[in-house]
Amino acid sequence: MALERIVSLAPGRTCLFGDHQDYLELPVIACAISRHITLTAIKNNSQKLIINKPDINEIRVINLKEPIAKIEKGDHLLTALKVVEQYKCIPNKGYDIHISGNIAINAGTSSSSAVVVAWIKFLLKAFGCNQKVTKELVSKLAYQTEVEYHNSPGGRMDQYSIGLGNIMYLETDAKAHYVTFDKPLKGLIVAESGIPKQTTGVLGELKEKALLAVHKVKEKIPSFELKEVNKDELPWYLNYVSDDLKVFLSAAVLNHDITQRAFKEFQKETWSTKSIGALMTEHHEILKNYLHLTVPRIDDLIDAGLSAGALGAKIVGSGRGGSIVLLVNEGEEDKIIDSLLKAGAKDAYKVQVDPGARIVEPKSIRS
Repeated sequence: MALERIVSLAPGRTCLFGDHQDYLELPVIACAISRHITLTAIKNNSQKLIINKPDINEIRVINLKEPIAKIEKGDHLLTALKVVEQYKCIPNKGYDIHISGNIAINAGTSSSSAVVVAWIKFLLKAFGCNQKVTKELVSKLAYQTEVEYHNSPGGRMDQYSIGLGNIMYLETDAKAHYVTFDKPLKGLIVAESGIPKQTTGVLGELKEKALLAVHKVKEKIPSFELKEVNKDELPWYLNYVSDDLKVFLSAAVLNHDITQRAFKEFQKETWSTKSIGALMTEHHEILKNYLHLTVPRIDDLIDAGLSAGALGAKIVGSGRGGSIVLLVNEGEEDKIIDSLLKAGAKDAYKVQVDPGARIVEPKSIRS
């Protein structure tokens, strides 16, 4: 019997370390944050999924009696139906569905991935599948929906961070090995620049050049593995790439080194927020000075936050707009938020580490 009412919740995410590393299959450290997409579904008497997305002023109807003939690239709701179909999740009952949230749109905090994860959680809960529904399975299906199905640029950080929750270290190759840290990281602030990020164009551009740089080294050294390169070895490998590609190889190696040092810090029993913050700022400098991902307002916000006493700050996501994340001493959040707003932030707010996507209705021990 179909469930009468289902509420699926998915958090946003922020990237602490490893921006522009996942498409190189290098590890990332990301954090699910306490901003959410909420999907509320109420069973109707039709064979239609009637989807209302008031945040973007969109209403959509998917008629379950009609076969899916063609899926446009970027149509993640329809793509997800094809992806979950492979796991014998076959929608056969209609629902009135309301999707809304407080994750900033187009700001680098993964509102679109949160919608996809919440949607897949709903589909699996409402219509079942032929496998045990785990956080890993939901993350995998979301990645297939957003990236693999249409061979879109990007990696698996967003879907896994939202699906798994907490702070996550993720090996972004096909094995997707991960470690989660179920501890709070107090003092996190997100500040929105109000400038839309440029996801597809930036990702495609930088991914192409970074992969080309790696390819050029492999032409000379077939055994070359980017993840095994020590930053002290970087000057030697730069001899194998053209001048215009050196910056992309350098950024990949240096950011990987920073992420590994951060991973060591997170594995300690007691975290040093001072050390984590310093590494965040070091990572930001690579994103800014090597990959040119910042814009003047982002620079102003970073400078304002650090000048006000933040332990660390960095741009988040694909870049050239979007948001920044800061780590500050607990108790100093309001002072630093005020400095960010005065520096031109569209919005700035405290966030907590979130446990990840979940079904909140009907309640169960495992959702």
